Amino acid sequence: MTESTAITARVRETMGKANRRLAAAGEIPAVLYGPGRDTVALSLDRHDFELMMSHHGAGSTIVSIALEGEKKPVNAVIREVQHSPVKGTIMHVDFLAIRMDQKLQATLSFRFVGESPGVKAGGVLMHSMRELMVEALPADLPDSLDVDISGLEIGQSVTVADLTAPEGVEITDDPEGVVCSVTTPTAEPTEEELAEEEVEPEVIGEEASEESSEEA
Repeated sequence: MTESTAITARVRETMGKANRRLAAAGEIPAVLYGPGRDTVALSLDRHDFELMMSHHGAGSTIVSIALEGEKKPVNAVIREVQHSPVKGTIMHVDFLAIRMDQKLQATLSFRFVGESPGVKAGGVLMHSMRELMVEALPADLPDSLDVDISGLEIGQSVTVADLTAPEGVEITDDPEGVVCSVTTPTAEPTEEELAEEEVEPEVIGEEASEESSEEA
């Protein structure tokens, strides 16, 4: 079952470039939207939100938002977190309001469990997927999905069809999608191969020019 966490937000009037003032005040601009309600622009305390994100992931965590002007907290999930491409700091957050009695689609991260005999034998574990799309009631959503790699030999892979979802959770991604695989490691070049690469290549043009001069 997914965890729930609470956060306080206030309705903001500033939009666009004026949001820079929020950053100076230690706040993050956000927006809350969802079926049956108007879109609301919000402001979050940066310290509180970053602390919450250090313990919870976006996508499946239910956030109970205490909102100005509303008597009851609004249940929501984080749909998107935008980061600064330069500093990496959080610039904006999108919340999707949800109903606890209606299913929703969410992305789950993977938690790899067990030790692969293929990796022990020198293979390399390759991750082909970083997250998985599922559908479930909000209360049934797990924080992550376990992927058992304890039987994975070199040359073998785990597909979406091999995964076991918790009760009440439906996996909606392509069942043939490869989650991870164990591959043969790329051989390191030998000293002889490295030496051959360092040999200066012949310059055909210069040789041809020298031969022409001798014949003349």
